[in-house]
Amino acid sequence: MTSAYRPEFEAALRLLARVSEAMRAQGFEAPVLVGGGAVEIYSNSAVTTGDFDLVTARQEAFEAALVEAGFVRPSGPGIATRGWIHPELRLGFEVVSSTLLGGLADRERLLLVDIAPEGTVAVLSVEDMIADRMGQYASGSAPDMLEQSRKLLSLHSDADRAYLDRRIREETAGDYGIEDL
Repeated sequence: MTSAYRPEFEAALRLLARVSEAMRAQGFEAPVLVGGGAVEIYSNSAVTTGDFDLVTARQEAFEAALVEAGFVRPSGPGIATRGWIHPELRLGFEVVSSTLLGGLADRERLLLVDIAPEGTVAVLSVEDMIADRMGQYASGSAPDMLEQSRKLLSLHSDADRAYLDRRIREETAGDYGIEDL
């Protein structure tokens, strides 16, 4: 993989691809990268993340695959995390949900990123990622998400605008649409 990504992010993608292939080998759907990790994919590391948020309905199998790949759950005084870390990475992995955006995201739109030779990583679609960020913006708790949404759309002018508008309206209870980008 010739990469525009920062080295530690690429290393994390390689590990995620290995874990994803282990899940597929067991007959399960691969976990889906969402959140900041997906934004970093779509922005070619122009926007960076400190962790990988993942969605999987098979958390137990996923965590077993993480352990098999060398991940550990941090522990000790002052450590409170639901996530996993790999000793060679500076990025944590955490399961944030068992369904994609409350079941509203279209699995058929997932981006499959080939991370040769390790495998493939499933990533939430750019449209769903923008809609998710707009939902966070609309909540009033994350004002920076509007700019992140605008940046993603500017980098992906080929986005399905009808689907994007519908998803933004769903994520923002109708308060925002594509015209707000």
